[in-house]
Amino acid sequence: MRIAMVSEHASPLAALGGVDAGGQNVYVARLSEELARRGHDVTVYTRRDSTDLPDRVPLPGGAVVEHVPAGPPEPVPKDDLFPYMPGFGAHLARAFERERPDTVHAHFWMSGMASQIGAHPHGIPVVQTFHALGTVKRRHQGQLDTSPAERVDIERQIGRTCTRVLATCTDEVHELAEMGVPPGHVSVVPCGVDAGHFRPGADGPGVPPRRERHRLLSCGRLVRRKGYDRAIRALTRIPDTELVIAGGPPAELLEADPEAERLLDLAERAGVADRVRLVGAVDPRHMPQLMNSADLVLCTPVYEPFGIVPLEAMACGVPVVATDVGGHRDTVADGRTGRLVPPGDAWAIADAVRELLGHGRLRRRYGAAGRERVLARYTWRRVADGVEQVYRRVTADRAVSWEVA
Repeated sequence: MRIAMVSEHASPLAALGGVDAGGQNVYVARLSEELARRGHDVTVYTRRDSTDLPDRVPLPGGAVVEHVPAGPPEPVPKDDLFPYMPGFGAHLARAFERERPDTVHAHFWMSGMASQIGAHPHGIPVVQTFHALGTVKRRHQGQLDTSPAERVDIERQIGRTCTRVLATCTDEVHELAEMGVPPGHVSVVPCGVDAGHFRPGADGPGVPPRRERHRLLSCGRLVRRKGYDRAIRALTRIPDTELVIAGGPPAELLEADPEAERLLDLAERAGVADRVRLVGAVDPRHMPQLMNSADLVLCTPVYEPFGIVPLEAMACGVPVVATDVGGHRDTVADGRTGRLVPPGDAWAIADAVRELLGHGRLRRRYGAAGRERVLARYTWRRVADGVEQVYRRVTADRAVSWEVA
């Protein structure tokens, strides 16, 4: 099967940890690699953000990244890319005329715009994964939401007119239904994790030495919605414990990062500055070692469309304390692989952490159960199985519609 992945801002080649580089990049990269290994012809279309980039770059496993000229060839915040999507879509239409894919898989709402522009003239089915919904972002961020004003209306239109929506969690199905997208138009296939890379006992360089009896780890993009401030506040009620926060710019650039400055100032005012460490971006090769150095991994966002970090921790056999939001409700089995706590409640985080830190046997049981859950449900092989089924369904449906016509 010839598959076109469209990911306008989240390139599988991007360095992770930046403001606009996170779980979507990982999803597109790993899914593309797994599908290519199965013999599918996969091309990932992403925006050219540098004049130094080659037109096409091979990925491990056989997929190819194609850089699309849309807007200036320089980094542009994703929320400012909206005006360039018609040009992106026109490029896709020309590319699809030269080599028609069997299906197009769009990632994020702006990719959905471009994909429909590119695919419609050729009658190609479009599978849409939103990764995040504007309704959720607007609800939680209010006036701080920098998304284009048109986002929610366009997402609603894309959800209704694409061939099929591929959601990453059940919470998203409910949100889409509120937007008028029928649940019967949606398939749920979760994100995945490399369980060979993220594994118990992974050891190696790059792990900071422990300063306290216990270590908590939070990691991901260094943005306000990730809720690191709640973890810092919780630390005031968790003695003999340090909090390591990994993500954002490289360590040497943290001083210039506004969110890093805000978090360090909060730690100082809360009296826990000596127990909070921001280590900046971590080489993905070393992340399993860092996770294995922790007693618990904290995932405390106020909202989370899916959240790959809990899966990475569970794959390492490390229990998770996560907020009861979004994809966490699917991935973290409360009372079996970790604990779910109300979003925004620092004291609930502290209570759950203290209980688990006080029971080593319970932590080990949660960790083992987490690893088993990942192997059963969340490997990229299992994810690709589900995605392939969706592709087969939409291509079969399109073939039938052409025959009827």
